[in-house]
Amino acid sequence: MSAESNTNESSGLGLGTFLGVFTPTTLTILGVIMYLRVGWVVGNAGLIGTLLIVLLANSITFISTLSLSALSTNMRVGVGGAYYLISRSMGLEIGGALGIPLYLSQTLSLTLYAFGLAESMRIIWPGAPVQLLAGIIVIAVVLIAARSTVLALKMQLPIMAFIGLSLLSLFFGVEFNGSQVEQLGPWTDVGFWGVFAVFFPAVTGILAGLGLSGDLEDPSSSIPRGSVAAVFIGLVVYMAVPFALAHGADAETLRADPLIWTQLAWVGFLVLPGLWGAIFSSAIGSILTAPRTLQALAQDGLVPSWLGRVSDNGEPMLALRISGLVALVAVMLGDLNVVAGVVTMFFLTTYGMLNLASALEDLVKDPSYRPRIRTPWWVSLLGAFGCFVAMAAINPLAFVVAIIVEFIIWYAISRRAIRAAWGDLRSGLWFAMARFAMLRLRTARQDPRNWRPHILVFTADLTRNLPMVRMACRFSQDHGIVTVNTMKVGDLESHDDVSELLERNRALLSADGVLAFCEVTAVHSLIGGIVTITQSHGFAGLESNVVMLGFPHTSSGVQRLFGLVRRLDRLEKCSIIVKPGITPPVPDPNERSPEILVWWKGREHNGDLMLLLAHLLSVSDGWQRAHIVLRSIVDSTEEAEALSQSHAQMLTDTRIEAKVDIIIRAPEETPQTIIRKQSAAAAMVFFGMAIVPEEKEAAAAAQMETMLEGMPTALVVRNAGPFRGRLV
Repeated sequence: MSAESNTNESSGLGLGTFLGVFTPTTLTILGVIMYLRVGWVVGNAGLIGTLLIVLLANSITFISTLSLSALSTNMRVGVGGAYYLISRSMGLEIGGALGIPLYLSQTLSLTLYAFGLAESMRIIWPGAPVQLLAGIIVIAVVLIAARSTVLALKMQLPIMAFIGLSLLSLFFGVEFNGSQVEQLGPWTDVGFWGVFAVFFPAVTGILAGLGLSGDLEDPSSSIPRGSVAAVFIGLVVYMAVPFALAHGADAETLRADPLIWTQLAWVGFLVLPGLWGAIFSSAIGSILTAPRTLQALAQDGLVPSWLGRVSDNGEPMLALRISGLVALVAVMLGDLNVVAGVVTMFFLTTYGMLNLASALEDLVKDPSYRPRIRTPWWVSLLGAFGCFVAMAAINPLAFVVAIIVEFIIWYAISRRAIRAAWGDLRSGLWFAMARFAMLRLRTARQDPRNWRPHILVFTADLTRNLPMVRMACRFSQDHGIVTVNTMKVGDLESHDDVSELLERNRALLSADGVLAFCEVTAVHSLIGGIVTITQSHGFAGLESNVVMLGFPHTSSGVQRLFGLVRRLDRLEKCSIIVKPGITPPVPDPNERSPEILVWWKGREHNGDLMLLLAHLLSVSDGWQRAHIVLRSIVDSTEEAEALSQSHAQMLTDTRIEAKVDIIIRAPEETPQTIIRKQSAAAAMVFFGMAIVPEEKEAAAAAQMETMLEGMPTALVVRNAGPFRGRLV
């Protein structure tokens, strides 16, 4: 499934910075908290304490604004606001995990503001039916937004005037003869973070203008300019209002009277239009941004596409009606206190993720990341940290609930395997991490305790050789690197199917659940190709150190195998030759304790690698019930006792569980006869391989074919690494 990138072009409304970003953002910041809660904050924190809280809260918001400015100036922003920025930077999964709750939060915010406006009516109408009024307000706001987005935004202009008049009335009504509250405290039993939690939602309105990104004429310019200006205005006002309130009333009065503004203002009645207008404008901002977030989610395939349908004038009318219906249904819930806490958390996780996306973009430094406003990564990271600290301070339970909900949505989207039609920073992030790790590996001290098999598997036909690749993955334990290379003999130009074969092999591995890299290489000869590829494979401490091959089907092929292993030995590359046998590569679950047999001679230092591979196999899926047998052949009782003690001590030192079995050879028996007889019951057998001179290759090949004929699955191992004899 693929998600098409939604359009980056303007919808045609052509909103400018002032009407499209500055006005809705400013009115959301200068909202109900300013009128009904700042006095309480001053009464608890004192004047200086309040100013510290204002500075801290605005610092988090200002950093978040810088982060979203950096992101928005690095791309042509389309419809969807914060969801658009996050999904294009962090990917669809994370974007959807935040975008879906963000949409619901924007919709439920309309309900919350409607309740707030209805409750404030009790100032002049004590018996007002709050729930009924809230429903009427929701319907009225939706109808205004449905009539025209521009009309709804222009209605905010007189509201801004009302807020300005209420502020002037407050400052003209207060006599600045000295503060009547303590400079710090008294805090009562609330504490710093308790007061901070009450105030912080006042400055979290920066998404109001961002949410209209698809309707802006020049979003990359308007979003940063309008948002930064609004945050600056908010900072100035929130620094000034506490100063006026502290000079107008004592701490106890400020704590007890949420409508203290009406008592202190020069014309008290002027406060009410500002209060009601602030709440109403916030409601309008919610119903304008929520449908556009839903529209963006629909265009990206995260919700049904019909939800993003637009009318002839380019407005998402269906999404608007659905959002209004959701808000109206929420009115029937009555008490929304719990919902309000979770809504705040969803907004704050969005702010935090915007900061994190900006930080990662700056850290990764993809060549495509060229924002006109660049925010240092550590500043954005500090903003993200501040958001998450604020969430924990405001409501720890709601914080946990929000994170759990977002994780569930992320998991559900990840399972759907939606493919985005755009790139995001994740590839750059993995590259940056890989580069950092490889630079450290380049200079890291290599030691036998850190050795792990990085296996280069050569296959002629992956479909036929898939069991061998599975075995390599069992040896790597998903901690080493397995690479599957399919060689095509001839010039590259003579093989037009290389890309198709590569994709087919990748699909085979993916369908089988095998974690391995794929390569298809054109070579002039098989032996020369294996040597060349092995020499150049990997870098910076991640070179392939083990080559795995299938056992040849012809005697001449077995003979050439000795020459190849000799060359790989000079390159210090270990070799594993896999000879399928009469036993399957995975033991039958009904079989009792299958045996992994390691034949140990001790002459070529192959034993430590064989024992390590046997141990890795025994702890892999399907082999946990298997037991390792370490078996050797000697000619005398004295040799048997000495070797038995040596093996027992080695197994104790290496902490590998294995049974030691020393066989004393009778004079009439040959080692080959004993090996064939004692290996018959094993599920898998490990043999060591010696380096054979070229003139003896034919005899050695005949001997190996005879010994392995009719055997269980056998692995012939040559240890050629720099840590020979020290791997266990």
